Amino acid sequence: MMRVLVTGAQGCIGSWVVKLLLDRGIDVLAFDLGEDLSRLRLISEHGASPNLRVIAGKIEDTQFIKTLVGEEGITHIIHLAAVLMPVCHAHPVSGALINVVGTLNVFEAARDAARPVRVVYASSSAVWGPEEAYGERALNEQDQLLPGTHYGVFKQANEGNARVFYASSGISSIGLRPWTVYGVGRDRGMTADATLAMKAVVLGLPFQIRISGHMDLQYVEDVAETFLRCALSGLEGAHVFNLAGDIVRMDHLVEMLERMRPGAAGLISVQGPQVPVSYRMDASQLRALIPGIPATRLGDGVARTLALFDQLHREGRLSPELGA
Repeated sequence: MMRVLVTGAQGCIGSWVVKLLLDRGIDVLAFDLGEDLSRLRLISEHGASPNLRVIAGKIEDTQFIKTLVGEEGITHIIHLAAVLMPVCHAHPVSGALINVVGTLNVFEAARDAARPVRVVYASSSAVWGPEEAYGERALNEQDQLLPGTHYGVFKQANEGNARVFYASSGISSIGLRPWTVYGVGRDRGMTADATLAMKAVVLGLPFQIRISGHMDLQYVEDVAETFLRCALSGLEGAHVFNLAGDIVRMDHLVEMLERMRPGAAGLISVQGPQVPVSYRMDASQLRALIPGIPATRLGDGVARTLALFDQLHREGRLSPELGA
């Protein structure tokens, strides 16, 4: 029987991954710091599913994670637990404990489980350096990694450790490198501002996107489905794949919102730096090796996001909070 441990299950991608697993009738152990399922309840009715068990703990607690995987009959791990770039910048030691030691715990637990355990984990496009380090071209998995942040360095370390675990212990894994994930449930971190702008339009509130320039926007349901398809695949080895969506300048995103919802341009402004990470990525390796990877066009994904925000607003379930 397939039983999936989802770490970071309360986050945006984690909530969508849990939803899609439960949609398929797969047993899920949802792991995070607490037992709050508020994001899952925004996007599904699975909060009380008999196939879902919720457990709280710390990903950096080695023995807890090893016992959890060993005693709960886990066959697959989708590892999403992490702290984001600003936390890693301000607190690199605690960031490393969560992002690096936590990931080592997942792999060590898989190694010691006395059964095959497949691991799919979130790496990040932050392993790349800024665009000027590479030139105007789409980067592939063979290009040099030049992370300019602690967060990116931690993700690079995880990719390397995954390769060592496969070489030494035969733990097959896939790491995925998202850029900016958008959609309902994305409400934390500076790159959440694209989603928060959509929410602000529905609420009729002013909002400033704190990042200018280009971002690669990837619809959250596509990203979650990609994690799931990687987990369900039989691909052996330690692989890392780029994820790619649609590249858009933030001022052009505001223009798109204005076309969809007249008046949006009067609410949404853009001011801030370009994220110092190359935004052109070649995802052809992923699509060649994992069949059925979805690719929702930006306009369709934005329309779906606005529609779900509209529904939540009508139902009185859309918080006026615009992130942090």
